[in-house]
Amino acid sequence: MTLRALFAAILILALGRAEAAAPPCAGDVEIGNAPIMRVERNGILVLRDGRPLRLEGIRMPSADGGRAPHELDEQSYNALNGLADNQDLVAYSVWPKEDRYDRVRSQVFTKDGTWLQLELLRQGLARVDISPDRGECYSELYAAEGEARAAHAGIWALPAYAIRTTDTLQNDVGTFQIVFGKVLNAELKDGRAYLNFGADWKTDFTVTISPDDLKTFRRMGVDPMGYQGRLVRVRGIVQWLNGPEIEIGNPKQIEFLQ
Repeated sequence: MTLRALFAAILILALGRAEAAAPPCAGDVEIGNAPIMRVERNGILVLRDGRPLRLEGIRMPSADGGRAPHELDEQSYNALNGLADNQDLVAYSVWPKEDRYDRVRSQVFTKDGTWLQLELLRQGLARVDISPDRGECYSELYAAEGEARAAHAGIWALPAYAIRTTDTLQNDVGTFQIVFGKVLNAELKDGRAYLNFGADWKTDFTVTISPDDLKTFRRMGVDPMGYQGRLVRVRGIVQWLNGPEIEIGNPKQIEFLQ
C-alpha cells in the first residue's frame, strides 16, 4: 500500500468513527474535516479557510447582552476553546444550513466523538436555545441542560440564571430567559395565537405565536390551543407589550412538564 493510500484509509476510518458518534438527529455531515483556526468570544468557530461555524441549539453566557458575570463569560469561552481550538472537527447540519451572516449552523463533534454542544450544556456553561426554523436534537439538548441544572453546575448555581416564574420578569426585558408557568387559556385573535399565563392579558405574562409561525405549528401537527391548562417551560427573549411576553416560532421552544 502506498503512503497516500494509507493516509486515505486512515482518514476514512477517522471520519467513520466521528459519523458513528453523531445521533441521527444531527443531520448529515456538512464539513467532514473542519480545522479550527480560532474560537471567538461569541462562540463562533472560525475554520482555517475563513468559514464560520455556529453552534446550533445553544446560547452561551455573555457579559454584554446576557448580563453574565465576567468570570462565567470567561469560563464558558475557555471551555469551548479547550474543546475546539486547533482541532479538526466534524460539522453536521440540517436545512437551513446557514444563518443570515453566512455562518454554517452545525452540531459539532470532535474526531473522538465529543459533542461540543452537549459538553457545554453538561458543564452548565450554556443553555438550550431552539431556533424558530430548526430544532434538531432538541430532546438530547434539553436532557443535558437538565442534568446540569439538577447538579447546580455552572450558570445554574447563580441566582441570575434561575428559571423565572411569570411574575418575576419585570427586570428581564431584552434578555433571554427560561420561564416556568401554567397556561391559563389559549386563544386566536387576528390570526395570532396567545397563550395567557395570567387573568389580565394587559399586565400578565403572555406567549405569542405570529400568523406566519402558526404555519410551522400546523405543519408539525401542533395546535397551540392544546397548551391550555398545561404546565410548561418556555424560553426566548423577553419583550414588553401589555406586560412581559415571549414570541416563539417553534413548538420545540416549549417543554411540557405536565
